[in-house]
Parts: sequence; structure tokens; C-alpha cells
Amino acid sequence: MHSSQRDFHRVIAIDGPAASGKSSVARELARRLGFVYVNSGAIYRAITWYILEKGIHTEDLARLAQALASAAVTSCLRDGESRILIDNVDPADRLRDDRVNESVARVSRLPVVREIVAQKLHDRACSDDLVVEGRDIGSVVFPETPYKFYVDASPEVRLQRRAAQGERDEIALRDQADSSRPVSPLVIAKDAHVIDTSYLTVEKVVQEILARLKETGLRI
Repeated sequence: MHSSQRDFHRVIAIDGPAASGKSSVARELARRLGFVYVNSGAIYRAITWYILEKGIHTEDLARLAQALASAAVTSCLRDGESRILIDNVDPADRLRDDRVNESVARVSRLPVVREIVAQKLHDRACSDDLVVEGRDIGSVVFPETPYKFYVDASPEVRLQRRAAQGERDEIALRDQADSSRPVSPLVIAKDAHVIDTSYLTVEKVVQEILARLKETGLRI
């Protein structure tokens, strides 16, 4: 059972599609505020890596659920960032492998996986102030936080950013998978502040978020 909202520390939700700039913005915002930075996508990628390492097909739901039930999924803090460990292994260096890129969308749509990730985020929010980036943070995981932002950019700009990062996943396919999945699809939370980052620097976006946070009463 998830913790109640009143048990949580302050949570700033940064949602958006792939290559929208949310990682850079969330990390810098957390640094400015002294909050813990959490990349929810890294948790999905770590779980995907673990499943692939175990040789489990992503469609074998029974075996997948059994493996995750016995896995020790924990987190630790390193340089102000939350890092995910599975059976005491930190797979950070493998999270962008091609095979993980190709499978993470399928794995992340599974309810059992989303429940694990949400619970880990809730656990961390019970002990720390957080800046959490993802795709359903403001809409599903922390719907009651008053600090919600949705960052986006044009498809062309996002493709350029992805290519510059050396990534080869297809933006359009990822968008379709994120928006059409039956569990926690990518949506703009009704009370989120939307920012188009297409032609803004990270600094400009962070400044806009900080100004908005002051307006909503967050002590900075």
C-alpha cells in the first residue's frame, strides 16, 4: 500500500516526452534547491536491464512478475541523486544500451513494473525533498503535489537532441507507446505549468520554474 500524501516531503514533478530537456532541467533545479534528483526513467531502465540479464522475454508476464517479486530493488543517494540498485548491483552504465532502449517501452507499460516504481518513489519522498522527472509523476505518482511542470519541445528539436546524445530510439514510436499505453499514459496534468523548451536554454527553463515555484508558495 502506498504512503499517504501527508507523509511526503516536498515533491516537484517534471513530466514530458523523450528528449524534451526534462533531465537537464530537473537535475539543475534539484541542485539549486538542495533537493534530491530522481530520474524515474532510470528505474524503469534498471528493471528492464535486470529482466534482460535474466534472459526473461518481456512478454512472459508470469516469469517476469516472479523474478521481480524476488529481486531486491533498493535505492541509494550519490552526489544528491537517487540511484537504483537491483540485488545490490548498480546498472547505471548499462541503462542506455541498445537492448534496453529497444525494450524499456514494453516493460514500462506493465502494471507490476509501474507499481514497483511508484512505490520506490513514494518511499524516497517519505525521507527527502525531491525533484522527480518522468512521464506520469504529476498525473499519477504524486497527483496532489502543487508543484507540477510539463516540459516539451518540437519533434524536430527533440530528434536533434536525441541524435546529439548518441541515442537511436525513434521519437515518434516512443511518443506513441508512452501516450497510448493503458496504464499511466503520458498526459499533461490538468494543473501543470507547461513550458516549451525548444528554443530555451536549461538556465532559462530553470529560472521560469523557480519563478513559478515562488508564486505557488514554495520557500526557496
